[in-house]
Amino acid sequence: MDGVGSFGAGRAGAAFDPVAFLQQPQTILRILSWIFSMVVFGSIINEGYVNHGSQRLYCVFNKNNNACNYGTTIGLIAFLACIFFIILDMKFQQISSIKDRKKAVMLDIGFSGFWAFLWFVCFCFLANQWQRTTPDELPLNQGADAARAAITFSFFSIFTWAGLTVRAVQKYMLGTDMSLFTTEHVDGNPPVQPYPTVTSTEPNDTYQSPPFTENLDSNAPTYQVPIY
Repeated sequence: MDGVGSFGAGRAGAAFDPVAFLQQPQTILRILSWIFSMVVFGSIINEGYVNHGSQRLYCVFNKNNNACNYGTTIGLIAFLACIFFIILDMKFQQISSIKDRKKAVMLDIGFSGFWAFLWFVCFCFLANQWQRTTPDELPLNQGADAARAAITFSFFSIFTWAGLTVRAVQKYMLGTDMSLFTTEHVDGNPPVQPYPTVTSTEPNDTYQSPPFTENLDSNAPTYQVPIY
């Protein structure tokens, strides 16, 4: 992983570096997922319906409106989700609480994994309905390019969202680096400063013998006062 610290991010409150952010693999995958989702739902909305032989619009995928509705819904939600998670990634380093970071990473894991599965279903569904579409239903291949684009980028979206899931799991596995955070970051409460310990400076009252008394010779002659 590129980051260090709690769940792949650095010290809380550090300055945001847009160049480093754009170079991260997770950001690149999100931008690709955002583009792919836009292509899928944009292709279906613009050219995914034809009115061959009637005033009513039919879905190009075997006249199955459920296929067009499913692709449009999955793509539109993925488009909005990519914007949300890009903003969350930008603000992630500013989140000081480890618990909040953990919740954000778990949300990323759950949504990315689930949407990778939905993109797989979307690809299979659209591809199956496109195979059942007869040339008579699409005169002059009307809407064929849009259908192929939706199928192709649905397939690509499986891998981008699966990659986002893997990156989120790796970020979760990093855990936390408690050395970068104080009690305020863990509990959300301001840290309590302990009272400083005061070293006792009171003089020691115990009697100490004068220096060098232990080395005095008891047999040494003492001075006597002369008598006049």
